[in-house]
Amino acid sequence: MKVCNADMLLEDDSPAGAESLILVDEADREVGHASRSRCHENGGLLHRAFSLFIFNDRGELLVQQRSPRKRLWPLYWSNSCCSHPRRAESMDAAIHRRLYEELGINCLLHFLFKFQYQAQFDGAGAEHELCSVFIGRSSAPVRANREEIAAWRWVGPEALDEQMRGVGSERFTPWFTLEWERIRRDHQAALQELEGRPGR
Repeated sequence: MKVCNADMLLEDDSPAGAESLILVDEADREVGHASRSRCHENGGLLHRAFSLFIFNDRGELLVQQRSPRKRLWPLYWSNSCCSHPRRAESMDAAIHRRLYEELGINCLLHFLFKFQYQAQFDGAGAEHELCSVFIGRSSAPVRANREEIAAWRWVGPEALDEQMRGVGSERFTPWFTLEWERIRRDHQAALQELEGRPGR
């Protein structure tokens, strides 16, 4: 299984920490705004987020290793792309913007489900998100953003299942493990349908 390294230490993302994110209630109704840094302090403020799962023509999932300079879960392996809509930005605009910014990919994305979770990362802060999960298929070359991604690789679903159950499973981000378990349990039909669509 080939792992592609980004080959440089990543820049401090403090300016990005000042981005204004969308605070929501449990029904995903907008209730305010806060900086990205504030959203992740202490136990976290509930905010709108998304996770993307990109598969290739062989049915393998693109996974990424997070930057060593990430405030939360640095150097952990995670799903293809995850981020947040900015203040006044639609979900559709945000998912396509971030997919291109991080991976240089443009492809159709299909909504699967939305869920709420909270995960604490030591004393540095936490994720507390209402997260929408999307899948897509792409055969385009990956152009990883070196300011966000330390490494990336393609992995088959069965191999990923084994890795998440085996030694080193703690090196996957908590949201990724939650989302992957639900995708594998509840959304096999969507994955099969995705395999029948042409990649871009």
